[in-house]
Parts: sequence; C-alpha cells; structure tokens
Amino acid sequence: MASSPKSSEPVSDRPASAAYLVVRDGDKWQDMFRLTPGQVMTIGRAPTNRIVVRSEQSSRNHCEIFQAGPMWILRDLGSRNGTTVDGHRISGDWELEEGQTIQLGACEITFTHELSDKSKPADDDDDAEIESATQTLDKIPVKGAKSSAPEIVSRRKRTKYSPSSTAEHAGQDRFSQDMAQLWKLAVEMGAAKDEKQLADVVLDGLLVGIGADIGAVLMLPKPMSGGTRPSQLRVVAYKSQGEHSYQTISKALSRMVLDDREAVLAKNVADDSKLSDRDSLDEIEAKSVICAPIRNGDLVYGLIHLYSTLSDESLEPEHLEFTLAVADQMALAFENIREKQSLAEGLARAQNENESLRNQLTIDTELIGNSPEMQQLKQQINKIAPTDATVLIRGESGVGKELVARAIHFGSDRRNGPFICLNCAALSETLLESELFGHEKGSFTGATGRKLGKFEQANRGSLFLDEVGEMSLSIQAKFLRVLEGHPFERVGGSAPINVDVRVIAATNRNLEDAIHEKLFRKDLYFRLFVVEVTPLPLREHRSDIPVLASYFLHRFAKKTGRPVRGFSDEALEVLCQFDWPGNVRELQNCVERAVVMSTGDLVSASEIKLSGLRVAVSGTVPPIKAGPASVVAESSPKLLNETVKFDKSLEELEQAHILATLEKTNWNKSQTAVILGIERSTLDRKLKRYGVNRPE
Repeated sequence: MASSPKSSEPVSDRPASAAYLVVRDGDKWQDMFRLTPGQVMTIGRAPTNRIVVRSEQSSRNHCEIFQAGPMWILRDLGSRNGTTVDGHRISGDWELEEGQTIQLGACEITFTHELSDKSKPADDDDDAEIESATQTLDKIPVKGAKSSAPEIVSRRKRTKYSPSSTAEHAGQDRFSQDMAQLWKLAVEMGAAKDEKQLADVVLDGLLVGIGADIGAVLMLPKPMSGGTRPSQLRVVAYKSQGEHSYQTISKALSRMVLDDREAVLAKNVADDSKLSDRDSLDEIEAKSVICAPIRNGDLVYGLIHLYSTLSDESLEPEHLEFTLAVADQMALAFENIREKQSLAEGLARAQNENESLRNQLTIDTELIGNSPEMQQLKQQINKIAPTDATVLIRGESGVGKELVARAIHFGSDRRNGPFICLNCAALSETLLESELFGHEKGSFTGATGRKLGKFEQANRGSLFLDEVGEMSLSIQAKFLRVLEGHPFERVGGSAPINVDVRVIAATNRNLEDAIHEKLFRKDLYFRLFVVEVTPLPLREHRSDIPVLASYFLHRFAKKTGRPVRGFSDEALEVLCQFDWPGNVRELQNCVERAVVMSTGDLVSASEIKLSGLRVAVSGTVPPIKAGPASVVAESSPKLLNETVKFDKSLEELEQAHILATLEKTNWNKSQTAVILGIERSTLDRKLKRYGVNRPE
C-alpha cells in the first residue's frame, strides 16, 4: 500500500472518525457525500457508481474509497487517464489526508473530517446534516479554485534567450557554444544601421569567437552572380588584436573563393608562393587563413578575410564552419540594410518631390494683380482661409474660381492635407455619385474593384466641387447629409464612413433661379451659402491685364523655349481694350497662342488673335481700334436683333442670345459653345431646359 507523502504519524495512532467527500464545481461546493465505515464509495462516469462524475476524461468505473483501520484509502480502478491527489498521480492504494483534493479529469473532490467536529446532525435528519455541512463547507478554503482574475504563474523581466545571456545558458559542447554566439551575432547584425556598422559587428564577433587576431570585410560594388574579380573588392572594415595591421590576402585565394563560392581554410600560407603575396602576408607572418564568401543564393556580396599569426592558435575546420554561418547571416543582414536604405532614399526623394510640388502649387495659387479689386479679394481670402467654414465661390466662367479655392486651401491649417477637385458638370448622375462617395466591387457593371470617392481622398483636406449647381437632386440629398456631418456609404456598400473634409463649392449658375425652377435644393443652398466669394470679371479690373499678360508670357516663354521677352505697346493696348468674355482663362490662352506664333522677341499687335465673342451690354459696342491690326467684332446686340429690350428677363435674353448664335453657326453646337464660352454639355442642358430644338 502506498502511503501519502504527508503521513508522518503511525497509522495505528490515528483515530477513526466520520469523513466526507465534497464535489466542487469551479469555486463553488456542489455536492457532499458521507463516507460510511464498512461501505465502499465508488466513483466514475457509469450511473451505477455512488458518485457519478460527468466528465469525459473520467472512466466509467474510475476509482473507489474504503476504510482500512483508522484510515480512508483511495484506489484507482485502472482508469484511462489516472487519478491524482493534489497533483500527484497515484499508483496502488493511497491514504487520504485532511483537505486533500482528488482530481478525476475536470472533476475535483475534497476529502475532509471537519464536518463531524463543527456540527453533529441528528441521525434521522438528513436535511439538517446537509444544511450544517453546507455552512461548514463555505468556511473551508478551496485549493486551486478558479476565480475571475487570472492566476499569475510566473514572472520574468529578461529572457535567457537574449543576446547577453544566451552564451551563459548554453551547453558545454562546442556546437551549443557556437549556436549561442551565432544567435547573439544575428541579433546584433539585425540592429546594424549601415554597411560599416554591420562589418564591425561581424569582425568583433568572429575575432572573439574563433581566436583569429586579424580580420577584414571586403565588399563588391554591387551584388554579382558571376565574373567577379578580386580587384573589384574594397575594404569596408578591418580589425587587429595585435601589433600587425591588416594586409590583403592573395588574389589567387580570393579569386578561388569568388569563383567556387566556397569558404576556404589554408595553412602555412606564408610558405606557399601561390597563396600568399610576399609583400603582405609574409610581413605579418600569417600561419593560417580563412576566406569566406558573403553570399545569398546566386549573388556574392563580398568576402570575409581572417588569419592567425600565432602558431599555437591555428584556425581549424570548426572555425571555418562558424565563419561561413556568420557570412551567410551577414548577407541577409546586408540585403536588409540595402532595402532600408533604398526605402529611405525613395522616401526622401518622394518628400522632396512632394515639397517641390507643394511649392509649385503655392506659386500657382498666387493671385496675380495689384488693383484695388484684387487686393480686396486677397484680404477676403486671408480672413476665410484659417477657418473651416464652407465656401461658395460665384462668378463668370474663367475668372479663376479654382485658383481662389486653392488659395483658400493653402492658406488654411489643412495646407498639408490633400486638395481634391471635381467638376460636377462633367459626369452623369451615376458616375458623379461614384466619384463623390466611391463604390464597392461589383456594385455596378464595370466596378471591378473597390474605389475610394473624392470625399475619402480629401479626408483631412479640402474638396473643391466646381459647377456644383449641375448636381442632380438625388445627389444633392446625399451631398447635404455629408455636409451636415453624417456618415455616408459607398455605392453598393453598407459600412458607414466618416470623413473630415472642408468643402469649397463653385458655380457660375444663378442658384436662386435654380431653386425657383425646382432644380436645386433650398436646404443645400443655405448649407453652402456660409461664406461667399465673388471674383470680379477681368473687364472690371483692367489695370491687372498688363500684369497678368506679362506673367503668362514669361511662363509660356520658359515652357516653350521661345525668346519672347514682352509685348509691344500696340499689343498691350489691344489686350487692355478687349472685354475678355472668357476672363483670365481667355487671356491666358490668348497669350500662349501669341507666344507660340511669335517670330520676334516682342509680341506685336498683329500676333494677338481675339475671339469674336463679346460681352452682352445695353447699346452697341464700338469697334476696337488696335493700331496697325484693327480688330473689329460684331456686338452682342446685333446678335439680339440690334437692340436690347429692357422689359425682358435675363433668362429670355440668354435664350435669345443662344438661338441667335446657333443660327449664325448653322446650328453647330460645338462652335456655338466655344463662342458662348461654355461647355457643350452645358449648352445641351440649357437647350433642354428651354425646350429648344433645331427647326426643320
């Protein structure tokens, strides 16, 4: 019979007493059973047992408990997973001690005598016995009970596998010591920042690890797969533990290693004329040499040279093995350093390009002009830009609404964020929704992948929406929710998306009339109409025309390489007298055309080609005198039957002007759109709105 390790007094001296088995579920006592002298308490999964255990890890007839003299004995019945007491697996009979816990798989049963001492129930009152037992059991400490808090088994601040302690915990054999040293070197090589630091780490580890007293790392200009020559090698780092300095190993030995890609151990090299350079290794009296390739696959990065000058500490084959392992690890570390350097250089280059582009954008957002009107516009932008207020830019086509939007963005705290532009008039309703809010893969025909919308692209930046008045009503509703701070969903998606975007909208359309015509939402109008900026037409600040023309001329002369340095007086006069219905955009195109067609260093009046379109005003516009090249154009009133009727609305005048222009061009819509200074799609929408069709 096996006795418990806690038993110290003789079995015969222990008094026989009542005993109990308490079944525990987690940290709660579940069932209590009295052990009766002369009866065997069987425990197992089968229902015929007195204690039935509902655990798949217990056997059908797992164990039994019976009394032998004054002691209660636990016996395993050949169970599949065995029986343990306080963590000790028993074999044979086990004498149970007070408070010991029996484990049968996941079931735990505690053996105790204390119930009979705390309360002695009446023999015929089982309920009183159970109640008394339960009160007493609650006072018994639970060994190993599970609680809601995790049980901390062990704590450790440093691992024995760290580079500083690996060698200390390594075995006594050579292989264990080398593996520990190799592990330490690999960690240190991984932390190297550049080629020189990596070479120093490798040499320090090798000179200490194998007993060589001189070593060097030689690298090729770039990793090579063949055709390498010893003359291409350059010394990156060398170490010497004695009085001798590093001398180059023979070219014959280096060539052998480079060609064969095998590490070589050579002895008595000073006596071999084929493997030694008389001016080098003879001088330091090298006794043995290791030359190992730094290789990775088919590529060779360089060589490791090691040699010993001490005859009693000659380099051995195991040293060659270790050096080759270090060289292979060094190749991987060197490749990682090259990739990091390449990424760092690429990042620096991208940052420089980004900074250059931002500087260029800053230059391009400069508002050119010194007129009072332009100064007032700049002051207004300076007040608006630092805020996050929504901005509505209104004005004629070509006045520079996008330029104003860029100036607002780059003058704000969002200047380092993206500036995204979208022309709402250039896309159909479906495509506009996809462009604004993005779409998921498969959401419609042609959606082959997920696409981020302009709102997501402009996160933490600004979104410029040109021709916002051309949005359809359904898009306007979704656009309004985003402006009010609500999340949106991609087309075909269900995940809500939140963005931080400042919206800058622009239009040359009369939004008030569009609201009356039920083409624009009133609530969206009020949401956009927070801050309004209205750049004036170029004809209302003519003093800026010479400044703008000169700016565009030098810009295009530099771009095209033309030797143009300015305008003649007659050419400037022509530019200043023209009304510029296309505003700054038309002036820019006119100057570019003049620079391209110019034959001298000054643009002459004859090289200024103006459009035939004029600004609609009351009365007639006199012919423009332009010196030698007189430019005479038809006035708008002529297109409107010579006179302007002041009892007509602006819409009726626009309709009449469009019809007259169409008649003049024989209903050539593309030419008409160019003359009117609008997009072809805009012309089509206006004709549809007016219900105008070409007469048969």
